[in-house]
Amino acid sequence: MLTLSQARIIADTALDLARQKSFRPLSVVVLDARGARKVVLTEDSTSLKRAEVAFAKAYGALSMGSGSRTLMTMANDRPHFVAAAMHVADGNLVPVPGGVLIRAGGEVIGAVGISGDTSDNDEAAAIAGIEAAGLTADPGV
Repeated sequence: MLTLSQARIIADTALDLARQKSFRPLSVVVLDARGARKVVLTEDSTSLKRAEVAFAKAYGALSMGSGSRTLMTMANDRPHFVAAAMHVADGNLVPVPGGVLIRAGGEVIGAVGISGDTSDNDEAAAIAGIEAAGLTADPGV
């Protein structure tokens, strides 16, 4: 189970990394395995819907069982399937990097979605946060 303490470490570390590397302001959403929000943090000066995009990156990864980098590949290879999956997920699936599964002992215990900078930087911040919590990041391939 993903604890609140672990979720806070993930979010705080992701934002710390973003400030150290001068990323644009981020929104971070950490979900547990059920898709419930454990932590939502949005930095000053983010755009209006940034947290919703972060949620959709995490929720989409969790729903499909694959990091959002894999979902991006799927969207390129099978656009009709991803469009249908997006519909089933009520639009909460953003197929670009930045949605990372959280694993412990091989099991998915949650997901992190980050939005605000480039997708690769969003993903790097998510991975740093997950690893700081002593968990395994699965961004997809």
